[in-house]
Amino acid sequence: MDYSIFIFVLAGLFILFSLFFTVKQQTAVSIERFGKFQSIRHSGLQLKIPVIDKIAARISLKIQQLDVIVETKTLDDVFVKIKVSVQFVVIKDKVYDAIYKLEYPHDQITSYVFDVVRAEVPKMKLDDVFVKKDDIAIAVKREVQESMETYGYDIIKTLVTDIDPDAQVKAAMNRINAAEREKVAAQYEGDAQRILIVEKAKAEAESKRLQGQGIADQRREIARGLVESVDVLNKVGISSQEASALIVVTQHYDTLQAVGQDTKSNLILLPNSPQAGAEMLNNMIASFAASNQIGEIIRKENNKKRE
Repeated sequence: MDYSIFIFVLAGLFILFSLFFTVKQQTAVSIERFGKFQSIRHSGLQLKIPVIDKIAARISLKIQQLDVIVETKTLDDVFVKIKVSVQFVVIKDKVYDAIYKLEYPHDQITSYVFDVVRAEVPKMKLDDVFVKKDDIAIAVKREVQESMETYGYDIIKTLVTDIDPDAQVKAAMNRINAAEREKVAAQYEGDAQRILIVEKAKAEAESKRLQGQGIADQRREIARGLVESVDVLNKVGISSQEASALIVVTQHYDTLQAVGQDTKSNLILLPNSPQAGAEMLNNMIASFAASNQIGEIIRKENNKKRE
């Protein structure tokens, strides 16, 4: 009798625990009765008939991601591996279709991705594949969306996350890129050197101009000083010739003194006898006289030609 009560209690507990079940958040459950679909249950505490009803399948309603790697060939005969990430979710109102119409959704999505990528990429060159990767992703989403919606799946987004050409092709592309960058760098360096040369030439020209202007100003001031010196000496009764001789001798000895004080300068041998000043003056006067004679002869010849 006691064993009968114990068995009865166990049976009651089994029926009680089999009567209730829970469904997690973002999850759906399919209930079948004697192998036939009965209902779809969502999150929360649920009730079923023990032994008669059973949980046939559980399916997640969260967004899932499937990464598909497709190897194909481009229009310029380059083999490339393309990684496509497909984000999809079970439509809440079509849980029945997702459970009973399609057994392996991942395999189905993979097949569609392969089909689209191998249809689109062979139309493009390798460079265009990198530029138009968004177009490839849009084409994949459009095709997969139309097909998977029938089975209760919604395609949230498709992304081309990686484009991996053959190793030799990547090495060649890197060499081309490096050569192009070196070319641009060489052009910039050439432009910089050309600018430096032009600016240096401008600076030298400006320096020469200022130097010439300084020399001209210096000579002008020297001439003005000489005129003033001769005027002062004339006022005290010294003739212009004597004044010129005195100025030449004075400058001669000033030059010798300046050379002697500068120990770092090169030595210049100049006549320094007492007659040196007079000789220099006589030479200057003779040169001026000869120049005047030549100028007079040329002027007379020009006058004869005009007559």
